[in-house]
Amino acid sequence: MKIVLIGIQGSGKSTQGNLLQKILGVPYLSTGHIFREMAKEKTQVGRYIKEVMNAGYLIPDEKTLEIVSEYLSRDEYKKGYILDGFPRTVNQAQSFANGIDHVVYLKVSDKEALWRISLRNDEVREDETIKAIHKRIELFHSVTEQVIEYYRHKGKLVEIDGEQPIDEIHKAILKKIKVKENE
Repeated sequence: MKIVLIGIQGSGKSTQGNLLQKILGVPYLSTGHIFREMAKEKTQVGRYIKEVMNAGYLIPDEKTLEIVSEYLSRDEYKKGYILDGFPRTVNQAQSFANGIDHVVYLKVSDKEALWRISLRNDEVREDETIKAIHKRIELFHSVTEQVIEYYRHKGKLVEIDGEQPIDEIHKAILKKIKVKENE
C-alpha cells in the first residue's frame, strides 16, 4: 500500500506514520527527516537545504522530486510506503510517478499545531524557530492546501479530524483506508 500523509506541521503525521508502519508492514519515510539529515552534511547541497529549511521555505520541486524518487527506488519501498511531507506542491503531486493509493489529510487548526509544536519534548530542531514555523504554516495554506484539493478531485483524499486522541485518529485512518487493525 502506498500512502501519503498530509497536514500542517504539528498535525501528527510522524506519530501516525510510525503507527501505520507497524500495522501495514511498509516503511515510513519522512521528507523532513531526510532533509534534516542532509542539512547536517558539510556539502554544498547540505548547506543549501539547511539555509532553505531554517528560513521556513520549501525545498524546490525539482530537488525534492529527485531526492524522493531516489529514496523510493530502493528495494525496501518496492511493496509500498508511507510518505510524510511530500508532495507539498501541485507540481510535485502531478510529477510524482510512484503511484499513491490514499492521501490522508490530518486536519488540525493553526492554533492546535502551534500548541503541539510548543509541547514537543524531543530535541529542539534548528528549523523550528517561531519565524520558520509561521512561514511553514503560511506556505501550507497558500501552497499545500492546493495539493489537498488536487487529491480530493482525484478521489484519493481521506480527511481525518487530527484534533482527536492519537488512538482515535489511528482507528479513523484504518477505517477510511479499509484496513483491519489485526492485519
